[in-house]
Amino acid sequence: MTRRQHFVIILILGALSTVSPFSIDMYLPGFPAIARDLHTSISQVQLSLTAYLVGISIGQLLYGPLLDRYGRKRPLYAGLVVYLLASIGCAFSTSIETLIAMRLLQALGGCVGLVAAQALVRDLFPVSQIAQVFSLLILVIAVSPMIAPTIGGYATVAFGWHSIFLILAVITAFMLVGIYFALPDGRQPDASLSLRPQAVLGSFLTVIKQPQFLIYTLVGGIATSAPFAYLAGSSDVFMNIYHASAQEYGWIFALMTIPLVAPTQLNRFFLKRYSSEQIILVTLTYQSVVGLLMVLGTWAGWFGEVGLIGMLFLFLAGQGVTGPNAAALSLAPFTRHAGSAAALMGSFRMGFGALVSATVSFLHNNTAIPMVGVMTGCVVGGLAVLLIGQRVVQYRLTHRSSHEPLTEVVL
Repeated sequence: MTRRQHFVIILILGALSTVSPFSIDMYLPGFPAIARDLHTSISQVQLSLTAYLVGISIGQLLYGPLLDRYGRKRPLYAGLVVYLLASIGCAFSTSIETLIAMRLLQALGGCVGLVAAQALVRDLFPVSQIAQVFSLLILVIAVSPMIAPTIGGYATVAFGWHSIFLILAVITAFMLVGIYFALPDGRQPDASLSLRPQAVLGSFLTVIKQPQFLIYTLVGGIATSAPFAYLAGSSDVFMNIYHASAQEYGWIFALMTIPLVAPTQLNRFFLKRYSSEQIILVTLTYQSVVGLLMVLGTWAGWFGEVGLIGMLFLFLAGQGVTGPNAAALSLAPFTRHAGSAAALMGSFRMGFGALVSATVSFLHNNTAIPMVGVMTGCVVGGLAVLLIGQRVVQYRLTHRSSHEPLTEVVL
């Protein structure tokens, strides 16, 4: 692989990895305009975000087996074409029901990008370069929320909210061309792999029975769903309550990605002195305290716009630490079923994120309380699951039969 080929492949894989982040974040500044044009409420528009998260949750479980069975490119082409057509459908939606349906289809097609990109990294690069390539992709994914809402805000003001989905469609068309001409095929199709539901579900069941996976997937999925509450409620809070413009909201959103990204770079230094279990416990305790103060202050009227931004910044700083440590502990017990475990973990996180965003929409009352309350509930719930789960596993280890194999890792 020449240096130019290496650059082009990384560029394409990075673009594939950002399909879903851009689809989630880019249209957030357009929520008020969408509500006005479709003669509906902000809470109904928020359900289009929930539909997208549901689609990602389902799609991740589907594309893993398909990419192994039919090779990388065929499912990739199919998914991106569905995404492109659904994006056009979103742009020309004349009712909120149509927009929600198109967003679900958009997610079912678009989530192939991230799954295929991860698989192609393993196919195309030597083992010594995989970690470096993944680091580049993670950086691209982390940066995309900084620029997507800003682009969406300016596009909404200049051309209307419909233009956001047309931009996404055009970008996808360019990606399809790049994939066809410049991206290697990767792993070839494997006809021996079964797509029968019994075989796929059997692998998933094996994973779920592992206590450490179940506990830390629940902890990570619940606790790291707090940003989805922010995604669902922030445009309403800042644009309707504090009267920020679409461009200003884009800059606020970009600012809020800093506490999500920066702590991930500090995590490796924390791990030199503390275990992942210790880091998660301290982080969730910290976030619970900050969250409760944020809810109390919002209810009591202590915060203006700047004060709420500051509290959100402090709260979200814990997310970048909890997520990677919970993921590492969830996958630690597996070798053979690591792929199924990763798919289940990602699906649960997006599924719970969809539930969280729907809850914010259901509780909508023209205040910031639903957003900050659900965010705090996520981390408090994650902390409760962590403490209870550790006690249960410790009890099982203490009272297990001498003939019972030790299948779980000590927490």
